[in-house]
Amino acid sequence: MGLPLAKMLIAEGILVRGSTTSQEKVPMLESSGIEAFVIKVAAEGISGEIERFLEASEVLIVDFPPGLRKDPKLDYEGAIARLAEAVETSGVKKVIFVSSIAVYEETENFSIYTEDAEPNATSASGKQIISAEKILLQNPFFDTTVIRFGGLIGAGRHPVKYLAGRSGLPNPLGPVNLIHLDDCLGILKKVLKNDIFGTVYNAVYPLHPPRAKYYTEKAKEAGLEIPQFDETSASAGKIISASKVVRELGVRFQSEI
Repeated sequence: MGLPLAKMLIAEGILVRGSTTSQEKVPMLESSGIEAFVIKVAAEGISGEIERFLEASEVLIVDFPPGLRKDPKLDYEGAIARLAEAVETSGVKKVIFVSSIAVYEETENFSIYTEDAEPNATSASGKQIISAEKILLQNPFFDTTVIRFGGLIGAGRHPVKYLAGRSGLPNPLGPVNLIHLDDCLGILKKVLKNDIFGTVYNAVYPLHPPRAKYYTEKAKEAGLEIPQFDETSASAGKIISASKVVRELGVRFQSEI
């Protein structure tokens, strides 16, 4: 999401600084008009020119995942805490944290979650994201808006590609909670344009078909092998409500999932 967002903002005349953990990616970022910095944020500390990256900036958009699938030992909460400390002394007063609906637990009765619901994830990744949100939301030195996006699709990305041909997949009746990249960018643009900070939004396309039905149809449309779901066990899932982002920001989801 980061690069398309940066390109959208640059097209509107906004100066954008971007960070990467890889020196090899710097030329690509710079060719897109981004002032690029190599920065690595970890619980042990931050390497790179974080002070110069943040100086004179009005808004910091934090958009990097926990990475626990690749390394379960990573301390995402600690990394966000180090980043918050850097922001405190930088003069940046506004933060957008790109979060995830992973903060909400799946249940067999398909719980419906609004922003008023207390995050209740039990997975290691979900717990760390919850802690990261609290670190940023509760910091008195800057105002944070948290946006909990659903599963991202668009620009060649779709989860059916990873499910195609697999068997024994769980939760066939579980509702999907997805959002197209174009709608993500539109929501971020509205938050920035309307200067809305100090709140939390869920951002998910408002239709939630069952997983088995949805991914079977998408596999057929894409000419992929049909994924096989385990119909013998009970399904768990959740429904994420995006009514607040519609009500407060006037969002009209443009891209179907």
